[in-house]
Amino acid sequence: MCTVVIETEPGSARLLAVRDEDPQRDWDDLGPWWPERYPGVIGIRDRRAGGAWLAVDPASRRLAVLLNRADVLALPADQALSRGSLALESVAGRSPQGSPSMHGFNLLEVSPEGSRVLSWDGASLRETPVDPGVHMIAHDDLDDPGTARIAAWLPRFAASDPDAWLALLQETAALDPDDDRAIIRDNTTHGYPTLSLLYATAEVGLDGATVSSHVLQRPGHWD
Repeated sequence: MCTVVIETEPGSARLLAVRDEDPQRDWDDLGPWWPERYPGVIGIRDRRAGGAWLAVDPASRRLAVLLNRADVLALPADQALSRGSLALESVAGRSPQGSPSMHGFNLLEVSPEGSRVLSWDGASLRETPVDPGVHMIAHDDLDDPGTARIAAWLPRFAASDPDAWLALLQETAALDPDDDRAIIRDNTTHGYPTLSLLYATAEVGLDGATVSSHVLQRPGHWD
């Protein structure tokens, strides 16, 4: 149940991304973890599958973030491929096509040429352009009004300068982490073993792509 806030303008984008994951699943913070297959790419690595939650290629000025999405059709566990390759392949210029043998996902792709969300629910792969302006995405559609945290906070993010987004993120953390409006979250009460582990900020433009991250000292809670 990760969350991304993004502002796009012609030729550039800025974003704030919060990662939710099982704290018991091993991972690595930002680094060049794939020097042979994806030289120059930096990202946040999932050790178990070897893939990435977020990946950036500064040379190509591409960024991608992976968010899980519910399936509408059951996929047998022995047929499901890891979604961890999606962000890495995306920044290498290879987006998912057709009917991937994966559980559902939202893949946010960002470049100076534009941004889009590729959504797979197990039945169809859809593309949603991210138009200029401020948007949010989580486990459902872009700017989904049925997602409580988007309904609660999108107007506030849209009214704020991106330089003030971290202060606003801190304000959202005044909610209990199991409140469905929370962005820094504890999803265990909703039946998922995931909590917010970190947030990342990034900028993508004609001059390049940069990213930084901050690991929360206590999962699911603001420092």
